[in-house]
Amino acid sequence: MELKRFEALATQNAHSDRSRPYGESERRVLSHEGFRRAHAEISSWPGYGETPLIDLKGLAQQLDVGKVFYKDEGQRLGLKSFKAIGGAYAVLVILQEYLAAQGITDRVTAGDLIAGKHRALVQQVIVAAATDGNHGRSVAWGAQLFGCQCVIYLHAHVSRARESEIARFGARIVRVKGHYDDSVLACAADCAANGWHLAGDTSNDPGAHVPALIMQGYTLIADEIIGQLENGKPTHVFVQAGVGGLAAAIAAHYWELLGAERPTIVVVEPQRANCVFRSIAAGRPTQVPGDTNTVMACLAAGEVSAPAWVIMRHAVDSVIALPEEAAAEAMRLLASGVAGDPPIVAGESGCAATAGLIAAALDPKLRDLLGIDTQSRIVAIGSEGATDEETYQRIVGRASESVAA
Repeated sequence: MELKRFEALATQNAHSDRSRPYGESERRVLSHEGFRRAHAEISSWPGYGETPLIDLKGLAQQLDVGKVFYKDEGQRLGLKSFKAIGGAYAVLVILQEYLAAQGITDRVTAGDLIAGKHRALVQQVIVAAATDGNHGRSVAWGAQLFGCQCVIYLHAHVSRARESEIARFGARIVRVKGHYDDSVLACAADCAANGWHLAGDTSNDPGAHVPALIMQGYTLIADEIIGQLENGKPTHVFVQAGVGGLAAAIAAHYWELLGAERPTIVVVEPQRANCVFRSIAAGRPTQVPGDTNTVMACLAAGEVSAPAWVIMRHAVDSVIALPEEAAAEAMRLLASGVAGDPPIVAGESGCAATAGLIAAALDPKLRDLLGIDTQSRIVAIGSEGATDEETYQRIVGRASESVAA
């Protein structure tokens, strides 16, 4: 399948400084100590395993770069998304902290809760979150796994297929008029009014505890990549942004671990929901006005999460904003394989990093701006598989099962 050029927009971060050490303000959000705690719990969950890092030799040759690797989060814990290790981890810690507040002095592990320990107390807890789809699925799955109740808020543009995937884990669904940011506000208000525990992945408070826990779960992805690469690190990482949690987690882990030798971090998002692009260009959080609905459904955010911004304001090197057609082209490209590459199931948001890489590598100006050359070792995060099967079949033209077979 021929590679198609996209009219992508790009901006560099004037505040990115590789000489700047990873400081206490960043460490209060994400840290290696926090990573170790998250890894100890998440790696104990049933079904946990590292997701594949796929060597796309054909795509690398087509793009005239050294290596391209695809981190396939579509194979994460059966939930088909990187979100699996974020929302569910936050649910676990919320329950651990709740039990401690109830006077449980012994350390309570994920295994304890899965086995039903403290069930009488845990089942009284209600966690709630707003979602474009994948975060809500993770929170609902975590609530079912650990034994508490769950309410998930969906805005008007979330598909019925995504809703049913969340509801099958026992969550109560609340539909909200408007867009993603409207559902976030409604969920937070109801949590405050009802005494529920907010398990949201975004906040206007830079010190918000739960969004930081969720991002801490995502740092496992960056750490897995280090172990899976022969030389330990890539030169570039292309990573999606909605509210910025995944991008911040990847950037933070490499910044704290590798300092000035960390990879170039390139954030990719839709032009219709380009809150990170606007914020990096302006040097401060900048909201997207109006409609943020996009085919890249899980990236349809209009405002950067404040805890993520603490990291991204200095750690993101560049941002690429993609037109709508880029997602469909990249989905079909990955499904077909390039010059002998294995076919990959990537959802509308999961393909965005690869689409951003293609746009950059085929544009001489962007290629030079990002320092991409024939020696570059590039990782594209595949953040989701076919999390909406109906949409996947409509865009790709066949079922995801036939691609993965």
